This record gives sequence, C-alpha cells and structure tokens, in this order.
Amino acid sequence: MIVELAEAKKAKDIEILELKHLTIITDYFIICSGERVRTIVDYIEEELKKRGIRPASIEGYNFSKWVLMDYSDVIVHVFEEQTREYYQIENLWIDAPRIEFEKDQDILDR
Repeated sequence: MIVELAEAKKAKDIEILELKHLTIITDYFIICSGERVRTIVDYIEEELKKRGIRPASIEGYNFSKWVLMDYSDVIVHVFEEQTREYYQIENLWIDAPRIEFEKDQDILDR
C-alpha cells in the first residue's frame, strides 16, 4: 500500500528491503526519491491515517531532503534525489533481500 501511495505522487526508484532477519529496529525499509518530498510524505501520511495507521514519528520534514516515516514494522525513507545519491543507504543494507513489488500486493500482509 505504501509503495502504491508513493508511486501515486511520482516517487522514483522505489526499493523494498526486508530487514526482519538482520535487525530488531524494523521489518522493512521502503526507500524512494522524488522531486517533491513533502508531497509524497504528506500523501502517504494522510492516506494511512484514513486507515487508522499513524506513524510513531516523522523525522526530517522541515528540511525535506530526507524524510523518515517510522511505522514500526515499516520505515519509509523519502529522499530528494541528490541526497539519496549521496547517502546511498540501500548499500548499507547490502545483505537485505530486495522485495519485488507487484501492483495490488500489500507488503504489510506478508
């Protein structure tokens, strides 16, 4: 659902990393980038709130270069494209399996 919401607001280069066997902090990272970081973040937050899902926290919103949305089991990273290129956080989790996403697949149900 989160990936579809991000795609709806023109998020690019979306990656889903499965971390549940690598760390206790979360089960999944969803990483994406886009030109309008706040638009992507606002839309994800609004749509999930409609379904009763609220983030534990949202970090980096004021600067909007890298926003982290903590939904406990899923952490969403929304990057400005240059910032994502600089940090390359997906490379820090090189051992994490990448999950192929198909339309109408909800990773929260996995």
